[in-house]
Amino acid sequence: MSHFPVTSSNLSTSHLAEFLCAKYFPDAKVQCRLLKAGISHTYLVNASGAKHIFRIYSLGWRTKTEINEELRLLLHLKQNGIPVSYPMADEESNFLQSFNAPEGDRYGVMFSFAEGEKQLNFSLDTHFRIGELMAQMHLLTRDFHLDRVTYTSETILVDSLKQIAEFLATDTEEMAFLRSTQQFLLREFASADESQLRKGAVHLDIWFDNLNIDKDNQVTIFDFDFCGNGWLCLDIAYYILQVHGVEKDEQECKDKVGKFMEGYESVTAISSEEKRIIPMLGVSLYFFYLGIQSQRFDNFSNVFFNDVYLKRFINILVKKYFDKAKTAQL
Repeated sequence: MSHFPVTSSNLSTSHLAEFLCAKYFPDAKVQCRLLKAGISHTYLVNASGAKHIFRIYSLGWRTKTEINEELRLLLHLKQNGIPVSYPMADEESNFLQSFNAPEGDRYGVMFSFAEGEKQLNFSLDTHFRIGELMAQMHLLTRDFHLDRVTYTSETILVDSLKQIAEFLATDTEEMAFLRSTQQFLLREFASADESQLRKGAVHLDIWFDNLNIDKDNQVTIFDFDFCGNGWLCLDIAYYILQVHGVEKDEQECKDKVGKFMEGYESVTAISSEEKRIIPMLGVSLYFFYLGIQSQRFDNFSNVFFNDVYLKRFINILVKKYFDKAKTAQL
């Protein structure tokens, strides 16, 4: 009998291990384990004791061109000494694999393993190091154009609210807040002095979940799936946003943000205009990622993603951060 069409599937780990053994590690014993199923599926690959990461993109999430541009950025950073999880070619020098999954063709890429582990709370020294590392990365990505999305007020604020509106009723207090805040933020984007804002390739998702830290406090950045073009200070804004989301003690939060900024500016300066707009960019990125969750709710978890989740998120996180941002208490 023919199979009923599906929108997302999990590939068999045992069969994937056989495939990867033949493609990458013909002389090794390969084991494969699913680490995370989200917009993309992430697998831990063990080839005779050597660890690697294999990512399989969801159907229609990224085009072949977009993935290749992500890999081009990663190789550019690796070749210039930035510690990133980088793409690895197979035995025939191919970076991109294709799988005829039940829902359609999906792409896969092998990445180096980022040594260390994720940490929810960083020391001041680690925040300083991450600031240094981001700045070093930005020196290399400034004016480095990718054939991918350019992050503008339209992509960050307008498109995202359209996605959120699919789940949150127009007559709710939370949607009224989002609409009024969107208009405020759009004016902030429009009034920014772009001549003072550095532009180039951005990661747009640097936070504790995409950093591994080893026992020597060495940091490796991974998951460039949201990389694109935009103001470099978007990366700074997102990182500071996440520090505020994790640190509950106000003074500790302020100290860690300050140490991060100190680390960044030990490498390169942040303009006064960038510093002025960073708080509002952080609020804007809350819009963006709520929009992504709305757009791809089936790949995150449709068990928890509903109007109750959105209202709670908006009331607890977005409103609080917006109030701080308006008074630049970041």
